Amino acid sequence: MFESIFTASATDNAISISSSVLGICVAVILGLVIGVVYMYICRKDGYGRNFIIGLVILPAIVAAVILLIGSNVARAFSMAGAFALVRFRSAPGNARDIAVVFFSMAAGLACGLGYITFACVFVAIMVIVMIVLSVVHFGEKKDVARQLKITIPETLNYTSAFNDLFDKYLSSFDLRKVKTTNMGTMFELTYNVFMKSGTDEKAFIDDLRMRNGNLNIILGYAETNQEILN
Repeated sequence: MFESIFTASATDNAISISSSVLGICVAVILGLVIGVVYMYICRKDGYGRNFIIGLVILPAIVAAVILLIGSNVARAFSMAGAFALVRFRSAPGNARDIAVVFFSMAAGLACGLGYITFACVFVAIMVIVMIVLSVVHFGEKKDVARQLKITIPETLNYTSAFNDLFDKYLSSFDLRKVKTTNMGTMFELTYNVFMKSGTDEKAFIDDLRMRNGNLNIILGYAETNQEILN
């Protein structure tokens, strides 16, 4: 059974210094573990230094807040009101980042309540799960969507002008946007495409250039899933 290291009674607001320091120190150590594991699983995608620092100190902050609140209901409501006055400014993150933030908060919450053993076991299990999911590339798509932009003259019928080339080089394609440009004398076509395995990109672009009169062609990666959908 997991037991709290805090043995103070519900009516006694005093908590020993040694127990409080132990809880906060363990929270810091667990935050470091979470931060290091996050850097490992995001080594290819990249990560922000400020976000890592936030992950490291977040469990200790949550633990300190829980220690301050204790079992005092009035103090809990006062603390909630104080935090409600704070306006947080941050860039929107993805689902993985949000989950890791809640993971850090849960570890800090367990430390603040004195369940040190539970916090260590919980972090160990979640860290193993995160590493395994990263190593086996769980949920990762084999094919990556590319964004293709082609400029064509207004005289070229874009509805079927490139279908034969797309069938040759692409496994699938989807016309997402058509925009007029250059005072209406040209069209800019935007496609979401999936390349066939082993496709020669240069040969693909060269064939497109011959078809669109050597006008602009851009082939790149969509930065986010939202950009792919738009």
